[in-house]
Amino acid sequence: MTDITSLTIAAARDALKKKTISARELADAHLSAMERARSLNAYVLETPDVARTMAARSDKRIAAGEAGPLEGIPIGVKDLFCTKDVRTTACSHILHNFVPAYESTVTAQLWRDGAVMLGKTNNDEFAMGSSNETSYFGPVTSPWHRKGSNTPLVPGGSSGGSAAAVAANLCLAATGTDTGGSIRQPAAFTGIAGLKPTYGRCSRWGIVAFASSLDQAGPFTRTVRDGAILLRSMAGHDPKDTTSVDRPVPDYEAAIGRSVKGMRIGIPKEYRVDGMAAEIEKLWEQGIAWLKAAGAEIVEISLPHTKYALPAYYIVAPAEASSNLARYDGVRYGLREPGRDIIGMYENTRARGFGKEVRRRVMIGTYVLSAGYYDAYYLRAQKVRTLIKRDFEEVFARGVQAILTPATPTAAFGIGEKGGVDPIEMYLNDVFTVTVNMAGLPGLAVPAGLSSEGLPLGLQLIGRPFDEETLFSLGEVIEQAAGRFAPETWW
Repeated sequence: MTDITSLTIAAARDALKKKTISARELADAHLSAMERARSLNAYVLETPDVARTMAARSDKRIAAGEAGPLEGIPIGVKDLFCTKDVRTTACSHILHNFVPAYESTVTAQLWRDGAVMLGKTNNDEFAMGSSNETSYFGPVTSPWHRKGSNTPLVPGGSSGGSAAAVAANLCLAATGTDTGGSIRQPAAFTGIAGLKPTYGRCSRWGIVAFASSLDQAGPFTRTVRDGAILLRSMAGHDPKDTTSVDRPVPDYEAAIGRSVKGMRIGIPKEYRVDGMAAEIEKLWEQGIAWLKAAGAEIVEISLPHTKYALPAYYIVAPAEASSNLARYDGVRYGLREPGRDIIGMYENTRARGFGKEVRRRVMIGTYVLSAGYYDAYYLRAQKVRTLIKRDFEEVFARGVQAILTPATPTAAFGIGEKGGVDPIEMYLNDVFTVTVNMAGLPGLAVPAGLSSEGLPLGLQLIGRPFDEETLFSLGEVIEQAAGRFAPETWW
């Protein structure tokens, strides 16, 4: 039999239903794979006892004919999701010993539907990063290598541990969060599917906050179909989250295989940025050809305020971060570093608890919110955000049903290659993704090819609000045309 860690969720679901494998066997196979792959640093906490207990319950429910939609499916959980009685740190020293007494809504819904928790996956500290190099627990190493090279590569960020774990067969799926591209960019870098749902589609309750008006939970999976399966359990209204939208959750899996004939797909001219790699341009043209062949209509569109999205994002996000992270003061939970007085304790705790990138963003955010600078920076960035959102609304009002763009400007880069001196070099990795968060739209990254160095490249589909179904239909067309990509095991 094929190694059961390489199954898709859909295939594993069928095998569990037919009882050709058990949930315990599936969990044990993944726990063994995690042990062998610790050099990747994809997990910051393994939970084998929890996994085996949950798997045993799943086997009982399957035997009794009471299986849930995700019964027995082993998943990784980004260390930004609070998990009851299981350490949750946001990969920051300031939360090094925090054990929540409650469960995030998204993970509670996954456990309700029978999923099995394998452990907590690594991420950039407080989700601030594009490469998973800012984690207190150290960087994640991608399971991919360049042809003829052993240089360790980043898996993307901030949800790099989740992406690496799915790509390396260390779980069947994983949760992530996306504030400016932190699901879609690592999915593209590791050759898997990653969805940032519409803002408000998944509850943010119990997720450690970075930028509250931008953060959104979403799934990492090896196939588009699996993403549709997982999202149905993750999504839904939550009265504990005032930004959660009260509307029915569709059967997303039913959109897989649906015809895309006649759909109008927009190609934004502003995404043809200067210096974009030729192979990214070629991949984009190939994606256009695949959708045309499936019967879609391709139209050129304009999103004129796109060029302002990245600078506006890097004002709004740090401003919200500086507010959200003010709660980490050494008084209520997490790290406490003594000082001569209470102000000294605050200063010492935050200086030693927060990493360099988090301190940088908190300082930027505090600056743009300060008296004398609020109107010049933060208020202006929010006005730009409104214009970005309006650009998309006007395009969709003209009958465009989705937009196709590259997911990233390059393939994965080496650990330590970017952002060392100039952090803006790292921030530019989000150039194709931040507009989606600024406008609150859904975005799907789909693997679409390999670079000349043998690394995955992805395309991004941007949809209308709460129309993830169209993205799944279109994404599956690209996936079927491109084929699936998996790294060769070397770890």
